[in-house]
Amino acid sequence: MPDPIREDIQEEALRIVHAGDAQGILLRLLGGLAIRIHAPSASHRALARSYPDIDFATPVRRAQLVEALFVDLGYEPNKTFNLFNGDSRLLFYDMAHSRQIDVFIGGFEMCHRLPITERLSLEPLTLPLAELLLTKLQIVQMNEKDVRDICALILDHPFGDTDAETINLPRIAGLCAEDWGLWRTITLSADKVQNLLDEYHLEPADKATIIYRLDILRHALLDTPKSLKWKMRARIGDKMPWYELPEEVKRG
Repeated sequence: MPDPIREDIQEEALRIVHAGDAQGILLRLLGGLAIRIHAPSASHRALARSYPDIDFATPVRRAQLVEALFVDLGYEPNKTFNLFNGDSRLLFYDMAHSRQIDVFIGGFEMCHRLPITERLSLEPLTLPLAELLLTKLQIVQMNEKDVRDICALILDHPFGDTDAETINLPRIAGLCAEDWGLWRTITLSADKVQNLLDEYHLEPADKATIIYRLDILRHALLDTPKSLKWKMRARIGDKMPWYELPEEVKRG
């Protein structure tokens, strides 16, 4: 008899990761649930929020294996969506718990394209912290849950040059130095988060920590040498759209 889907969403997410590992399928969590695993502040009353869905990333050319795995684990595939998008993204549903599973294959493309699967093996359960932060800061129309996730991650982790419970600043700045559009959105998002801090009733010391670390991020984005491609696109600036607004997929 197959192992049943867990009611607790974090237990279920870990069950899926371990089931994938057992079959040689590399799945790593992203999104708010991944941030909660790393950031105790995500459970603090000022930043706590619900987690209705689970998001994963996996390397390229794994669609058929991933689909078989999730069916074995008790999930219902969105057959139409998966047929047309299976080279980059798959959707599955847990009807009993009203959950959607989103699997990004070979990369991540929402408002911006991010190479999130290049470093999947660095963490045993989730994307590295730099990629987790990027997937949130790249959102042009951030909602309250996104801001809470960003605050929790930055509050509990310093920026540095490594990845071990540290947000790898050279990784973020390097990607932004190649892509003016990404740089522009990340810069605007950092400002947006700081401007919204008063709405979350944080302790003064916690608020100061977030502001200080956002400043570190801004300075790195400004100071990192830019590519020729970045400089050419910067000449156009805001006169042309530099991001996409992804369509919301109707939940199952």
